[in-house]
Amino acid sequence: MKKENTAPSENNKVNYSLNDDRRVKVLSPGALVAKRFFRNRLAVTGLAVLIAMFAFSFIGGMVSPYKQDQKFYRVDQQSKAYAGVVRNEEWRYTVNDAEKFTGIVQAQTFLAITKNAADFSYSGTDYTLEKLADDIYAVRTGGALIGIATKEVVSSSTSNDKLSFDFTYGALLAKSTGETSFTAEGQTYTVDKDGVVFAADGAEVAYISEYIVRAVMGDVFLTRDFKTKLIDALEAGRTEFAYTDENGEECEYVLTYNAGTKSWDVMKETDTTVFDTYAAPTKEHWLGTDRNGMDMLTRLMYGGRVSLIIGFIVVFIESIIGVIMGGISGYFGGWVDNLIMRIVDVFYCIPSMPVIIILGAAMDAANVESSVRMLYLMLILGFFGWAGTARLVRGQILSLREQEFMTATEACGISVRRRIFKHLIPNVIPQLIVVMTMGLGGTIITEATLSFLGLGVRFPFASWGNIINDVNNVFVLTHYWNIWIPAGVLLLMTVLAFNIVGDGLRDAFDPKMKR
Repeated sequence: MKKENTAPSENNKVNYSLNDDRRVKVLSPGALVAKRFFRNRLAVTGLAVLIAMFAFSFIGGMVSPYKQDQKFYRVDQQSKAYAGVVRNEEWRYTVNDAEKFTGIVQAQTFLAITKNAADFSYSGTDYTLEKLADDIYAVRTGGALIGIATKEVVSSSTSNDKLSFDFTYGALLAKSTGETSFTAEGQTYTVDKDGVVFAADGAEVAYISEYIVRAVMGDVFLTRDFKTKLIDALEAGRTEFAYTDENGEECEYVLTYNAGTKSWDVMKETDTTVFDTYAAPTKEHWLGTDRNGMDMLTRLMYGGRVSLIIGFIVVFIESIIGVIMGGISGYFGGWVDNLIMRIVDVFYCIPSMPVIIILGAAMDAANVESSVRMLYLMLILGFFGWAGTARLVRGQILSLREQEFMTATEACGISVRRRIFKHLIPNVIPQLIVVMTMGLGGTIITEATLSFLGLGVRFPFASWGNIINDVNNVFVLTHYWNIWIPAGVLLLMTVLAFNIVGDGLRDAFDPKMKR
């Protein structure tokens, strides 16, 4: 049998070109890492969560109609202290001569009344005590009337102005002795059986009562009609009453007895503009409001921005210091390596959390501004966290510096700085990226912990940590889930996503991973 000639000839020779589909496709190292990473579904899920968190924090804050420190208000019915009432059972003094009828003399007068004495002496001065009626005494010295002691009070019916001594003395004396009129300051006044004092033209001037009613605010005048209704309510044992003022406005008043002071507190129900605190979720505020009346969803957006920025800046600071110190230590070795590693050991031994707490308390005492405080927080966390990165870089460079390409750099006369930062450090970048990614989650947790303790980011800036700080209040913890659960969920998802992405990058950079 004749064999066919299978040797290639000029006519049947196969030619390949660069754009031929049958050529072998070779991926770059970066493309191989990306392919292995995106093959990991869990890592891709973590990356998607991080993209969502960044979009929520940065883009959401820009499109939100509110600001992170914008406060919202509502009109609420609140009880405010309006007046105080005391039923007078003690002796009260009306002064005619303030230089002679001093507080000490008034105390001596009380002792003399208690002992039923007609006179007393104090500091070499003699005083006489004259009982004008059952509840009124006149105090004189040298024949001059310097004051009176009574158990009733004369109040003006028209204003808060203080009544003169002559008017008060005449009104009290007329009431106590049963007289129907008296003269004071050249004018004649009449007193009815209820203790109401009228001028000659019939206008009401004042009234006498055993109750002392005073407004809490000095610019508020309490009319006699109001005081009469109030006293009637007290004597009837009621705890609240309604009163319509001269403008036709009806208000509710709540009466509370204070056993310690033996007085009544009068609380007025008024419409008050207050912070819209802990409001339930609505279409205007999807997650409600916090204790300062701020929109919770907006606070979460800005809080994520702050937490992520702090995390990235702190990790960046740690990496910069760690790469420089670890690179120098690993390349030079010898006493330089020993010195830097001992410094690393010292930083490992420093109890960073107590030191940060102390520094936070010092910033509180110095009243450091919130923005400056946040900057200090990032610098402190970065300064205390570089030791681990330095040890990792040093270990990698100790291995890499003995390889052939480093021998080639020495033979080519490349400077030491370029050998470290152009040839050694780039070969450490893959491991460094993994460490930085996984360290971001820990940094965010540390910032959240400090903010939760009140030592991190301060108001008005928001972070997920100081938002969760509201759970210090047990009532908020049990009744207002919208205040702390969303921030906790976002914090959990972000830290978990960073850890998952870090694991995915570690597996992708591992050359022993299956293709």
